[in-house]
Amino acid sequence: MALMDTETNSSTFPSSSAARWKYDVFLNFRGEDTRYKFMGHLYDALTRKGIITYKDNEKLERGKAISAELLKAIEESKFAVLILSENYASSTWCLDELAKIISCKKEMGMIVLPIFHYVEPSDLRKQMGTFAQAFVKHEEKESKERVEKWRDALTQAGNLRGWHLKDYWSEIEDIKDIVGWISLHLKYDAFPYITKDLVGIYSRMVEFESYLAIGSNDVRFIGIWGMGGMGKTTLARVVYYMVSKKFEACSFIEDVREKSEKDGLLSLQQKIIFDILMEADLKIRDQYDGVLNIKNRLSHKRILLVLDDIDVLDKLNMLAGEHDWFGPGSRIIITTRDVHVLEAHGVDRIYEVQGLNEEDAVQLFCLKAFKKKHVLDDYLELSNQFLKYSSGLPLALEVLGSFLFGKSTIEWKIALDRLKEFPEEAILRVLRISFNGLQKPQNEIFLHIACFFNHEKKDHVVEKLDGLGLYPGIGLKELLDKSLLKIMDDNLVWMHELLEEMGRNIVSQECPDDPGKRSRLWHFEGIDKVLRKNKGTEAIQAIDIWDTNNEERETRWNPKAFLKMSNLKFLRLNDIGYVPIHFPDDLRILDWSNFPLKSLPSSFQLDELVQLYLIESKIEQLWIGIKIFEKLKYINLTYSWDLITTPDFTGVPNLEKLILESCGNLCKLHPSIGILKKLIFLNL
Repeated sequence: MALMDTETNSSTFPSSSAARWKYDVFLNFRGEDTRYKFMGHLYDALTRKGIITYKDNEKLERGKAISAELLKAIEESKFAVLILSENYASSTWCLDELAKIISCKKEMGMIVLPIFHYVEPSDLRKQMGTFAQAFVKHEEKESKERVEKWRDALTQAGNLRGWHLKDYWSEIEDIKDIVGWISLHLKYDAFPYITKDLVGIYSRMVEFESYLAIGSNDVRFIGIWGMGGMGKTTLARVVYYMVSKKFEACSFIEDVREKSEKDGLLSLQQKIIFDILMEADLKIRDQYDGVLNIKNRLSHKRILLVLDDIDVLDKLNMLAGEHDWFGPGSRIIITTRDVHVLEAHGVDRIYEVQGLNEEDAVQLFCLKAFKKKHVLDDYLELSNQFLKYSSGLPLALEVLGSFLFGKSTIEWKIALDRLKEFPEEAILRVLRISFNGLQKPQNEIFLHIACFFNHEKKDHVVEKLDGLGLYPGIGLKELLDKSLLKIMDDNLVWMHELLEEMGRNIVSQECPDDPGKRSRLWHFEGIDKVLRKNKGTEAIQAIDIWDTNNEERETRWNPKAFLKMSNLKFLRLNDIGYVPIHFPDDLRILDWSNFPLKSLPSSFQLDELVQLYLIESKIEQLWIGIKIFEKLKYINLTYSWDLITTPDFTGVPNLEKLILESCGNLCKLHPSIGILKKLIFLNL
């Protein structure tokens, strides 16, 4: 049974009326006709659904006036359901309620839903049949004015859009349809509350709604993609409530990743079927039986389904595998951190959720930190620092703003200093979900970028990662897919500041008290401690040392400090005068800007070296005689103005790139350059 089309019913309320709603539904019915039959079943179904429903339970004396309490209950109800049965009009009580309901429809925007209980709507409009007989009796006893008021109310009720009951055996389905319609509209009317304090949601919502193309009758899968904490679930939920009334049935499946790991996919399949079909006792044997049930039983229904936080393709395939699983006009919304899941599934469109712009970020932070839309004067500078730290991430703005509310400027300063050493756990916990799903090579790439290569040129980063044997051609793509980094228009690798901080925090937590037992070192204080006290260990894989501006501290570094770092593969130094007497044998990349010596020491022999960068060095001749570097593929001596001649390349048979750009005093190329069969790039 479909909702009948007669006169269009009002579907919106003035905002001022919301405060008056005490009940979701007021039931208007003639007890003798329906109390223990249709009305009783409808009332039970409404209350089971959690819909607050008012029905009069008093045994009323004939002719007793409608009570003030009942009039108030009508005024405080959002919906009125009229069960218009055969002998309905014989009850003056029902007609008085009806007149009041029609008045509330006009004056307060009440939504009135008539159910034509085995009667014809035209009999109400024209007062024919049993309705005519009832009014003959009323005109004998009641005032003309009262009877005309009833007649007018019945006519208007007969013109409203409603349900027409014609078959006793279909009443259960009719009740499901009625309860479902009311439930959806209650969700929709909760929309203003749902969007309360959601800064920046309107523009996202409008843009995403265009992706849905609700008017189209095809089935569409639409993905919402973005990094953790960006507001994907919030957007999906807002859109869900905004458009849900336009579908026959709806289902919102939250936290698919977490719930499927805990309870399995079968429980989620059952929830989808229950939400759509309202069948709680449907037995599903296993996941594959669940697939068949979803496909076979939902393929004729126009539904809205949201699958929130899908992490792998297999889960999506088991919950919403193909377009033909769902009826014409259906929309399937999928939120994920991994765009590859959406692309592999073949979704119709993908919406990427970006960080908040500056204006919205300020507003959200202030709403949480001050309960106002602007920054308090005394907190301006501190607020700017927290805003910079959050970098437009809604999760960070909310968590930090809420934490700072009611605190003094002194407490704000302490909190800011503490963040540098102890990042906010609530933020890291959300961001780390994507990292935890990475395989070993991608994991290593993420940490290298977080610790060393953020905001550097993509080609340069790829080159370094390739030299470390991490297959960046695949690894970078996966990090991009999972929203863990971006490639900007100027070809820079860009990782969100909070993701960078998370990566660095992961490394720091490998051994909080001893930097010598961590895999990567970049903070000068930790590096100084390790090199000065010779505290290095085999755990260290990469070190990045920048200009200390303190040569006195460098002189205290132990010249044998690298002896214990047997797994060190990446070493980058910038303007460092300290020269160790030994480099680890496993070193793959040495990147030393402003290298201070005229040539590499005679003891310099690295069998695993792949890349050698000595930019702006003091080198005059790279090495003396013949050195064996079987794996060396890349040498870059750009801006080494003192370079006079190139070395003998006989022992470097696999060299692919040699960059001697802006080496202004270079006057001789060693003839061995002619035997480099793998050399593909030479820059003079």
